[in-house]
Amino acid sequence: MSDRYDPDAFKARIDATLRDFVAQENDQLLMIDPQLRPVADQIVVATTQGKRLRAAFCYWGWRASGQPDSDALVRAAAAMELVHAAASVHDDIIDDSPLRHSLPTAHIALRTPLRGRPNAKKSARALAMLVGDLLMALAGELFIASGLPAAYLSRARPHWAALARELIAGECLEIIWTGAAPNTSESLKVIRYKTAKYTVEQPLLIGGALAGASVRLLKVFSAYGLPLGDAFQLRDDLLGLFGDPVRTGKASLDDLRTRRPTALLAETWRAADDGQRKQLRNLLDRPDLGLEDLHEMRDLMNHVGSPIRIEQIITARVEEATRALVGGDVPATATRALIELAHAASVRRH
Repeated sequence: MSDRYDPDAFKARIDATLRDFVAQENDQLLMIDPQLRPVADQIVVATTQGKRLRAAFCYWGWRASGQPDSDALVRAAAAMELVHAAASVHDDIIDDSPLRHSLPTAHIALRTPLRGRPNAKKSARALAMLVGDLLMALAGELFIASGLPAAYLSRARPHWAALARELIAGECLEIIWTGAAPNTSESLKVIRYKTAKYTVEQPLLIGGALAGASVRLLKVFSAYGLPLGDAFQLRDDLLGLFGDPVRTGKASLDDLRTRRPTALLAETWRAADDGQRKQLRNLLDRPDLGLEDLHEMRDLMNHVGSPIRIEQIITARVEEATRALVGGDVPATATRALIELAHAASVRRH
């Protein structure tokens, strides 16, 4: 691989790594019993989509620390995508989301092979939960079996543990605060722990730790990764409500239907007057939200200016992230790649 970041070429490497690894693991699974085929199929579905940003951040954490291109590192970086796949399957169960990447989510798709069975819906959710658990276990297996020296892997172990701890903590906080009075500070904390850290910061830190990065450089990674991770999720929240479902591959009403504590909702509540807050409560309390409700919510949010406010926060976070690279002893090649990744993560339509 050249020193220039080529997202398509990098994605192809990660896709090939995951395809081969998942195929081997699914063969082992099906040797136990062929009736596990629906589970194996969902492992494939969960791992064949995505922009591979988390793997890219891990890779450039390695390269920014002075290490050359490495196939073993690419395998370790691909493990970040299995973590994301696991988190996505679990998140879809928690939110009862029907679609991801325009395909039925695991807990929906797994109803088909169980059709006609007692408690098929409940059993499908249970199977999907186990698919997510297996994906997380496979992430650890791919990381350990990447081919990197044991001493390198040992350096990254604390960051791997922190990634799992923080991801689960963020998901728990979102569940605890769902349905409560919207609060921007709480929403930003959920973003920070549920998404920002495992999407940008921890992959960078893991790549850097594998490479033997200095403490100073790891601090630069955090200073860049945390605000950029915030921007990534804030963009996701905007796209979730205002994006084109054909592009996002998700249902536009998911966040409203489940009353997820997004910063967009919290900023709308903060800026609304008493009458607008009553309108907002009435919308959120409706049992069967439809397209007209979505348009009403968009109009309300635009009227109070919350989407503009979120855009301002995104811009400020991205600027903070890119400033952290200046004077941070990050090689020019890696700096260019990380700036490109900052744009890819924060300026997107899906």
